[in-house]
Amino acid sequence: MRIDKFLKVSRILKRRTVAQEAASAGKISVNGREVKPSFRVKAGDVVELRFASGTLKFRVLELRETAKKDDAASLYEVIA
Repeated sequence: MRIDKFLKVSRILKRRTVAQEAASAGKISVNGREVKPSFRVKAGDVVELRFASGTLKFRVLELRETAKKDDAASLYEVIA
């Protein structure tokens, strides 16, 4: 699954276009490498997302095409 779609489905970012802009600006890295919006993530990948207020680092646990709001948080685990 593309990183921009995963960020939207997991509700880490609100819209896919926001995820695409973040990736294009170099604010998303997977396993230590900056990625483009089309990068394919898989279960076990460690993603780091840089915001103006700090960073969010998480591990992808599961990939789904869609997820309900209550299930979205089960797709990843936050790493301290």
